[in-house]
Amino acid sequence: MSNKLSTSALAKKRDQSVKSLFEELGLEGLIVRCDDHWQLTDKGGSLGGEYRNSDKFGQYIVWPEALVTTDTPQPTSTLLTATTMGERFTLSAAKINQILNELGWIDRAEQGWTITDAGRRAGGIQKENLKSSSSFVLWQEEVMVNPSLKSSVRALLGKDADNHSTDNSLSSFRQKFEAKHRTTDGHYVRSKSEMLIDNWLYLAGLVHAYERKLPIEEEVECDFYLPAGKIYIEFLANDADKEKQQYKQAIYQKYQFNLIELSESEVQNLDYHLRTKLHAFGIKAY
Repeated sequence: MSNKLSTSALAKKRDQSVKSLFEELGLEGLIVRCDDHWQLTDKGGSLGGEYRNSDKFGQYIVWPEALVTTDTPQPTSTLLTATTMGERFTLSAAKINQILNELGWIDRAEQGWTITDAGRRAGGIQKENLKSSSSFVLWQEEVMVNPSLKSSVRALLGKDADNHSTDNSLSSFRQKFEAKHRTTDGHYVRSKSEMLIDNWLYLAGLVHAYERKLPIEEEVECDFYLPAGKIYIEFLANDADKEKQQYKQAIYQKYQFNLIELSESEVQNLDYHLRTKLHAFGIKAY
């Protein structure tokens, strides 16, 4: 395995300035500027970029010595707008933006849309319309094959996922326990506790999904998802695999998703526990 170098070390090896290499990596879509630091994108990670930590310098990015880039700025004309993406998916630009918003890639601005950290990782680029003072996001071509985006589009269009692979270790629970408990709103869930949670959400008037895949590369599904507030709910069964629970908790922390966890004892008093936890995210349930 080849050694990996910091961006500064890679620039020195290439005999180019550090600034020009950062600009090159940014134009290639391998990194994006986030506040006062550079953040690795999914594309950068696929080419071998990864984070390292230093007591002196904090978090930084390293690259394979043999990293290859085209060294060619990508013209804006090759980037995709929501309208262009919609034409390919046979959806309106408004629907595309709704999906991107639900995935947590963009947020609604006073005029237009602003990109999030997750959106940058997925290859989005923030743009401003100087004439109208509105903001919008352009997307690199690679976004069209992003599993999370494709899954959301298929779900909206009512199409089955095609050859969707899952991690056997995470799907073992679903294979072991059949979704046979029918909820008030027609969902089929795998335990009585999940049925109580689903019924409570339905009666509280909160739109929710059951077993929705997280909008990330890892094959992880939440127990419940609330589009309002982009909140994920996990039921922590007493007899569940603790190692898998810890893995999912680490995933939620890694991507900084809004997470509510409910123990079996808390499920017995959802009027207090779930309502209180939802209020902490600004969701009022009556």
